[in-house]
Amino acid sequence: MSTDQRKKIIILMINMFIAIGSFGIIIPILPSYLQSINQGGLAAGLMIAIFAAAQFVFSPVAGKWADQYGRRKMIIYGLAGLTLSMFVFYLSDSIWILYLSRVIGGVGAAMLVPAIFAYIADITTFDQRAKGNSLVSAAMSLGIVVGPGIGGFLAEYDLKLPFLVSALVSLVAVLFSMIWLKENDAVEADPALAATLTDEESMMKKIGRSVTMPYFIPLVITLVMSFGLLAYESVVGLYLDNQFQSTAKDIAFMITATGIVGVIVQLFIVDRIVRRFGEVPVLIAFIGVAAAGFLLSLFAGSYAMFFTVSLIIFMATSILRPVLNTLISKMAEGEVGFAMGMNNAYMSIGNVIGPLLAGVLYDFNISYPFILGFVMLMVTMMITVTWQRSRVAKANPAL
Repeated sequence: MSTDQRKKIIILMINMFIAIGSFGIIIPILPSYLQSINQGGLAAGLMIAIFAAAQFVFSPVAGKWADQYGRRKMIIYGLAGLTLSMFVFYLSDSIWILYLSRVIGGVGAAMLVPAIFAYIADITTFDQRAKGNSLVSAAMSLGIVVGPGIGGFLAEYDLKLPFLVSALVSLVAVLFSMIWLKENDAVEADPALAATLTDEESMMKKIGRSVTMPYFIPLVITLVMSFGLLAYESVVGLYLDNQFQSTAKDIAFMITATGIVGVIVQLFIVDRIVRRFGEVPVLIAFIGVAAAGFLLSLFAGSYAMFFTVSLIIFMATSILRPVLNTLISKMAEGEVGFAMGMNNAYMSIGNVIGPLLAGVLYDFNISYPFILGFVMLMVTMMITVTWQRSRVAKANPAL
């Protein structure tokens, strides 16, 4: 990569790290804070679901705007939305205002994430794209690791302090982007084509149209991966406590370790294996690895074994995420922003459904969420294999 490319990617990495890290700051203290305002588990679940639902509804529109009006504007507006969300959260104790702040945050995330990955697609060649996406994904993973640690430390001084720090850090990201981030006219973007995607088109029509796109199968994989990962994360603490009497410290250590593994994989491994094997073979292989991890978790007889299995699952998903982003952006053909918006929407669907269904299944049997994840990943792997065979057949009709 050129020096200019590296500079732009570093700016995008800083933006992603600050955005995800500032959000992660509030995670450790959210249950205690909700309890302090006489709210319980339902409110905690709604905090996740409302954010993901707002992100889902707005992602395709934000992706379209990124194609029409530019990536830089959407990145700045997205960061501003997250900043406003955190300030509202800090200033109010009303549960309904807090829900509103989660809507604002979800809209901000919908603007930010597709625009960043579309920007990466603009400034990289096909061969460089996997590396660019993996670097930004690594910044995201690092934010997930660092944010909660800072939040836990700040909460020792005051329970609401993490919300204020999160808001201020996000505000710094807005100013940083306004100064340093330059608009990059996309070589592959087609504003005229994007303009034909009418604002009146409903979400269901957008989803329906995505079914006909060449990148539909990668979108499905995104949904299944986010579904399985959020379902896994939502019950893993309960499972560890039930099965192995793990402490909060044990659970926090496992989450931190899996995040660090994700950063290492995305920084040093993704680009190498994609260059050697290609996106689709890597997808098939690591969907299989993730499925194997879900299956092995059912037979883990100790905390140490379950910890090892969790590392395998998160290592696989850390590879799948940037590879999927790369594949979708390559197949978008002139509407990268819309494609990445749909990618964000499908991810949000999984983020909403996964935790809700996992919670219901867990109440029936603590192993059911892991069984469901295994089955869905195996079905997805078979669909991906069939899809790849049909692509090869179309590309080589004489064979």
